[in-house]
Amino acid sequence: MNVRELSEKYKEELIALRREFHQNPELGWEEIQTSNRVEEELKKIGIKVERIAKTGVVGTLKGKEDGKVVALRADMDALPIQEANNDLPYKSKNAGVMHACGHDTHTAMLLIAAKVLWELRDQIKGTVKFIFQPAEEPIQGAKKMFEEGVMEGVDAILGIHIWSQLPTGKVSLEPGPRFAAGDRFKITVKGKGSHGAVPHLGVDAIVAASAIVMDLQSIVSREIDPLEPAVLSIGKINGGFNFNVLCNEVVLEGTTRSFNQDIQNRFPLMIKRMVDNTASSFKAKAEIDYIIGSPSCANDPALAQIAKSGITKLYGEDVVANFEKTMGGEDFAYFIQKVPGMIVFLGGGNKEKNTTYPHHHEKFNIDEDALPVGTSLYAQFALDFLNK
Repeated sequence: MNVRELSEKYKEELIALRREFHQNPELGWEEIQTSNRVEEELKKIGIKVERIAKTGVVGTLKGKEDGKVVALRADMDALPIQEANNDLPYKSKNAGVMHACGHDTHTAMLLIAAKVLWELRDQIKGTVKFIFQPAEEPIQGAKKMFEEGVMEGVDAILGIHIWSQLPTGKVSLEPGPRFAAGDRFKITVKGKGSHGAVPHLGVDAIVAASAIVMDLQSIVSREIDPLEPAVLSIGKINGGFNFNVLCNEVVLEGTTRSFNQDIQNRFPLMIKRMVDNTASSFKAKAEIDYIIGSPSCANDPALAQIAKSGITKLYGEDVVANFEKTMGGEDFAYFIQKVPGMIVFLGGGNKEKNTTYPHHHEKFNIDEDALPVGTSLYAQFALDFLNK
């Protein structure tokens, strides 16, 4: 049996695993039950298991001959979202926690890919590492695993991200940029409290914060080359406690996104200059906590060709679909800082099955017919890279 036939053979088990993970979601660094189940399944297959990076799991499968090492990665964590799919038989059992980004599918697909490759181990020339990563959502898990040596000896790595905006079973394999660099920041604007009837006796932090929000928008529109994609968004504002009291402190939180490393480096400097000057013009003060997130994520052209050749060999040319890069972030980027890698968008969107809600939506779900395609892609890529 070839990779596609084996993936289809285990489709029911694949779906069952995905639904089990979906029903029992866990937040980043809390994936205890999930990682235990992953370890259990890998050992059941016969694969050597190592636990690293708190709740991370790494399985190792050696082929019959020595050779290169390829890594396959799946993230395991969920999001702090209350699921709204009330009629779903496998709805989340954990209040306020939901697999709204599809990491349940990634984990299940990689487990079955491990099973497929175990059956085909006599065809493997080299070693496959199965990386089950914690804490992707807070952009921390990949860096932690990288620091603890998970990429030592690895020659290439593949990741898959299910994508509800792509039709079920289609794959996007473009080389070059795929996910943006994503940073976050917190701005604390400090004024001076006063009665709302005598504003001249205070310093209104709300007015100063409002001006900062508006002025920050000019960074992208006036300081960055319009041919370079970039985003600066304020997603949270908190301040004030009564209708007739001048607020003395406002906290703003936001994110920046870019593909250009120079722009990512410049963002904190531009934001600080703008915030300091604007706050000062209102006699307020501001403090900035800027957190550098993951770098941008770009696919290696040679690996993209290997992946394309393998998946079209199994499913035909029509399986490939072009899909534009996203301003979303992915800490998979840490894995490919020193090792060639690529991340694939796998379509899971089907209007008839109501699976086209965007990621991080409380009704996010995917068409499970896509899962064997993802499993096949994992396994076939590993075989083709090692045996090339």
